Amino acid sequence: MTDTSSKPHPARAEPPGLERSCTLPSRGDWLRVAPQTPGIERIEAHFDGHAYGPHRHDTYAIGYTITGVQSFRYRGARADSLAGNVIVIHPDELHDGEAGHDAGFSYRMLYIAPTRIRDALGPNARALPFARDPVLTDGALLQALQNACADMGRTLEPLQLDQIITLLAQGLLAQDQSAGQMRTSRIDLRAVEQARAYLDAHADQVVPSEDLENLTQHDRYSLSRQFRAALGTSPYRYLTLRRVDRARQAISDGMSLAEAAAYAGFSDQPHMTRQFTAAVGMSPGRWQRMAGPSPAR
Repeated sequence: MTDTSSKPHPARAEPPGLERSCTLPSRGDWLRVAPQTPGIERIEAHFDGHAYGPHRHDTYAIGYTITGVQSFRYRGARADSLAGNVIVIHPDELHDGEAGHDAGFSYRMLYIAPTRIRDALGPNARALPFARDPVLTDGALLQALQNACADMGRTLEPLQLDQIITLLAQGLLAQDQSAGQMRTSRIDLRAVEQARAYLDAHADQVVPSEDLENLTQHDRYSLSRQFRAALGTSPYRYLTLRRVDRARQAISDGMSLAEAAAYAGFSDQPHMTRQFTAAVGMSPGRWQRMAGPSPAR
């Protein structure tokens, strides 16, 4: 999958996860931080040479290289990540970072509290997963990370955050079988149906995770696992597709694209365009031209 992004202006400040050494930054270096979302920090950056000195996080650092060669020392060895590779740094592990090539490197990274991963795994893991290799070729993890970073200018919705953390937690567990074995459990179909009906009725709104927890009496991660097992998708993906349905019908009925985005519950028209195109295979504008009201005869 090709990942493209525009180059933002250099940032004036850096998030806590990117402590820099005294080395002066290159003129080509830049950094941007996504809007704050509780439980997760998302950053995107480019460095031409030295990036940051040795430091530790009390979070998982999980990301992927977009361009160039991303090099770092981790657990006594040098690692090199190429475009499309996934990087996993375990909490409290010393590491640094620099460009492994004259062209520099660009990457996106998520910082997730270990408690979030632990909660998402529930009884399926006895310990926090540890990825022995910090550089991975893992299509599922890469897809989850790209989805998490697709809208760096927008705050993640609660159900979207649950989906992201669940997928990343399962991906980490797959890298460390010693942490525990995934076990299938009985699906509470009544709870899944309650959640589905609630999402149908509130597709045009941001749905807090607590709403579904209170409704079903399941914690968000347990519900997410059961929802996927029963319906083949996550609660957030289901909610997004219902919004697409609303937008598609609104456009067919003659609403403008901006009006349809607001009516369907998307944060703005570009957000609708991305989700609509991913679900329908064509842009809302093309759908409007093809399926809008026929001109009067």
